[in-house]
Amino acid sequence: MQESSDHRFQVDLRGLIDLLSQHLYSEPTVFVRELLQNSVDAIQARRRLDPTLAGSIQIEIVETDEQPPTLIFQDDGVGLTELEAHQFLATIGQSSKRGDFSRRPEDFLGQFGIGLLACFMVSEEIVVITRSASDEANSAVEWRGRSDGTYAVRRLEREAPIGTQVFLRAKPSAIELFEPERFERLARHYGGFLEPEISLSVGGGSITLNETPPWEADLSDPRTRDDILQWAIETFERQFLDVIPLHTDAGEVEGLAFVLAAPVHSNAQQAHRVYLKNMLLSQRATNLLPDWAFFVQCVVNARGLRPTASRESFYEDDALHAARDELGAGLRGYLMHMARREPRRLQELIGIHHLSLKALALEDDECLRLFIDWFPFQTSLGSMTFGEFRRENPVIRYVTTVEQFRQISQVAASESLAVINAGYVYDSDLLQRLPSVMDDIEVYPFQVDELSDRFEPLDMAERDQVAPFEQFADSVLQPYKCLVEVSRFRPVELPALFVTNENADFMRSVDGSKEVADSLWSGILDNISADAAATAYARLHLNFENPLIRRVAAITDREAQRRCIETLYVQSLLLGHFPLRSNEVKLLSAGLLGLINWALDASQGEGSNHG
Repeated sequence: MQESSDHRFQVDLRGLIDLLSQHLYSEPTVFVRELLQNSVDAIQARRRLDPTLAGSIQIEIVETDEQPPTLIFQDDGVGLTELEAHQFLATIGQSSKRGDFSRRPEDFLGQFGIGLLACFMVSEEIVVITRSASDEANSAVEWRGRSDGTYAVRRLEREAPIGTQVFLRAKPSAIELFEPERFERLARHYGGFLEPEISLSVGGGSITLNETPPWEADLSDPRTRDDILQWAIETFERQFLDVIPLHTDAGEVEGLAFVLAAPVHSNAQQAHRVYLKNMLLSQRATNLLPDWAFFVQCVVNARGLRPTASRESFYEDDALHAARDELGAGLRGYLMHMARREPRRLQELIGIHHLSLKALALEDDECLRLFIDWFPFQTSLGSMTFGEFRRENPVIRYVTTVEQFRQISQVAASESLAVINAGYVYDSDLLQRLPSVMDDIEVYPFQVDELSDRFEPLDMAERDQVAPFEQFADSVLQPYKCLVEVSRFRPVELPALFVTNENADFMRSVDGSKEVADSLWSGILDNISADAAATAYARLHLNFENPLIRRVAAITDREAQRRCIETLYVQSLLLGHFPLRSNEVKLLSAGLLGLINWALDASQGEGSNHG
């Protein structure tokens, strides 16, 4: 047996361990993945020397009462010589897979030469006994690395099988990771779908950890399909409607996409479970699919994509971009098939995931033509699909903001005017694109002030009667850049309707900004809004059919009439969900206080009469 001497790692090991645990790897459990990865790559390398090698990985947990548990990790892979142990186990960035056995590094899971050092996150010492397959005369070598940054290498005189054994004794903080049940879950989690046989031995008993990957299942068998859906429900802990097979040439990706059974927000990013050559890479990958595909959650296995240094996601390179496009095309094909062959199922899917499919339709004209009639919209006549809407309305009218819709929805419904609320995500863009892909459809944005064209004007006698009132109301609301018009409209219960135009909306926004801006920005905003100021008047429509408006118009006390006009103005703003500017908040406060004072005066008056 050759005496060993201490050597230093070619890196600041304590700094590296801190880097691994706090920045590179998301959790210390990845040491299991790194050990499995090294073994799989070693077996792959030895198969180049002996293509008949089946390869196996044997794991044993040794528990004693006196010491923390020890993990023994053994493979029959290519092994290392003494020189290679110096070169590859203690130098960052070096790897046995970069030597003669790695002319095609894409065959291997690891590329960075830091995997074994991840074991220092759970053990103070790493012992490696290895014998190289490159020369049967090679002696076995023991490599012993310590977390203080030193290591020793010596040749062993005793016989050892070709391959590598790794011995780890648990740190006190990592003992729970070496508990047999916990370790079995971790090994299955990371390597359950690997091809070499993996066995785990504890206390004399042994089990095999390998399972059949879900992406290899035959989905044409209904029972298998149901089993795979159940597997996804248990794995992702959520319900799914369907499963879609995935395959790409770019990146050599195969996998399954599971259709979510509940709607998700348009900004949602699903956490996909991603494997690299059957080894779990990440269960939180978010850069795999196009942005519109947030209605599915995937499990995929890639053979031709490049992992990041942490091996927990993929590099954003041309291969990933091409694979993402192909995966998107596969999901699109599934939807197109459903639209042509299974419209009822598509209708159910759109009912749940219309946001995702609207995003797709924005990018794809054919999808827009196929899906548009199933998309749901809020309208002034109630919620309905676009197909239902256009069957009754040859001209498609829409407003572009939710605020505009709130202004006109009551009146439009009473006038039997059909208007779509396109203020939600994707809706306005979809409607604007429709005429370019469908020749038989007429679409135009509805201006809120067009609604007044449908109001019934007053007759001459009524006009003469309310003219002084209109003029006075104009003067009352002049500081708020609002004109007053009295007319008839439905519903009768609505006393007033506040309507803006583009310039009026802009000026309200500017005025609101000026209230919180300093003098410099206030001056800049004044200059910006100067051109719009002349035409920036909103309009308050007062409903002459409403008894309250008739009573207000007939008041002879100008102060009381002014208070009524101001209160009607603020109420119409609140009904339209407009944010109040500071001077309008003061109006609201004054109106409420005036109402309280009136009630108190009336109460005191009644009291004095009783007295």
